[in-house]
Amino acid sequence: MSHAKPDHFDVVVIGAGPAGTAAALRAAELGASVAVAEADRLGGTCVNTGCVPTRVLAKTARLMRDVRTAGLYGIGVSEQRIDWKSTVERVNATVERVRSLKSEASKFAGAGVELVLEGRARFTDAHTVLLDSGRSLTAAVFIICVGGHSRRLPVPGAHLATVPEHVLRLSEVPARLAVIGAGNTGAQLVTVFSAFGSKVTLLDVAPRILMASDESISSVVAQSFREQGVDVRCGIETVDGLAQDVDGATTLLWREGGHPQSRTFDAVIMSTGWPADVDDLGLAAAGITVERSAIPVDAYFRSVVPHIFAVGDANGRDMLVQAAQFEGEAAAENAVLDANRRTPHHLLPAGGFTDPDYAGVGLTEDAARSRDPLCVVVQVPYSELDRAVIDDRERGFLKLIADRRRELILGAHATGENAIEVIQSVTTAMAAGVDVSTLAKVRFAYPTYSAVIGLAARALLGQQARDDVPGE
Repeated sequence: MSHAKPDHFDVVVIGAGPAGTAAALRAAELGASVAVAEADRLGGTCVNTGCVPTRVLAKTARLMRDVRTAGLYGIGVSEQRIDWKSTVERVNATVERVRSLKSEASKFAGAGVELVLEGRARFTDAHTVLLDSGRSLTAAVFIICVGGHSRRLPVPGAHLATVPEHVLRLSEVPARLAVIGAGNTGAQLVTVFSAFGSKVTLLDVAPRILMASDESISSVVAQSFREQGVDVRCGIETVDGLAQDVDGATTLLWREGGHPQSRTFDAVIMSTGWPADVDDLGLAAAGITVERSAIPVDAYFRSVVPHIFAVGDANGRDMLVQAAQFEGEAAAENAVLDANRRTPHHLLPAGGFTDPDYAGVGLTEDAARSRDPLCVVVQVPYSELDRAVIDDRERGFLKLIADRRRELILGAHATGENAIEVIQSVTTAMAAGVDVSTLAKVRFAYPTYSAVIGLAARALLGQQARDDVPGE
């Protein structure tokens, strides 16, 4: 590939979040001339308004929990309150710190990638985008990495609700809070504001919270929420609308059990979907049709127009940073080398910083049993883990699911303290093809949460041995 003229590139990447950064740097590494067009801030949604701010809020909530239990360890704390203004300041400072450490601009400059911060890029044809500044960029290949945005429900008064990326705009911690949507983000916000002192109501049309997780995780986290005073209302029929009261509060209307319901809240958060941010890209001019708020792609991230790729949130598949980065690199290789690289989607650990934490990787138990009725499943409670007893964090478990014949792990799911780190360790073993017998022989440091992996692996071997005994 060669650089034809100042505004023509081999590859133009649209969006400078995790996917776009990975794609641009990999394409440049392979010798392509590359430009990155970013309409907003570098770092993408996750750094600026998503994962990083949410994790800081979750850390604050964790500190509040620790303060409340400090008396168990002989520590006296006279006052427990949240200073919302200071918390917001800490979140913003942390976002700035993370953004400065990532230093995408300097990485782009060092790699010879041209960073174009001239507004939104919109296709005028299949090889050209027009920026808000009036500048046009042409390219042999485009990689769309625009991220996503929160979706408000199409109901009357939806504008009265806030969305997850705008929670820092709340003037104070609401005394009465409704969270609509019990997925990963909604569940994390429930934990945060419940710890901060809000009386939280969680609503979802789904029959249980965290529908993408193993059902055992949903059960434990939901029970914990209820014990914290959260009103968990799953299986509602519809959200009918919101109305503002004369005192500034918001009345939420929904239907449940065949009957209309209403309740007044100081704030309502809609965590009800994350469509790709593709509505204003001029995709029709490039010959691309959006389906289900995302760009359809093949296994190699090519759209219906073969030289236009879409990765990360833009293709609507695995809308996680850890997926987006690998997809960006793969798309860049496919674009520059005309290769057919895929990324493994079955080894994608994911979870949430709730109370307790939860995480999973691979197949859920239901999915595993539907594929292999003879698979082996064990669940080891945290109460068997000395570290959990020491920390007074005995609620939780690790579940391992294995193929009986090959002894390979098909899935792992955990809830409890450090659940995400535990699952990450199991993911490493799965990626390396470590079988259960080998994992059972690994020596884990004591006392640690990761030691539950060894306990579970040995339990799997014991369960399999019992199952193989005739008549048992």
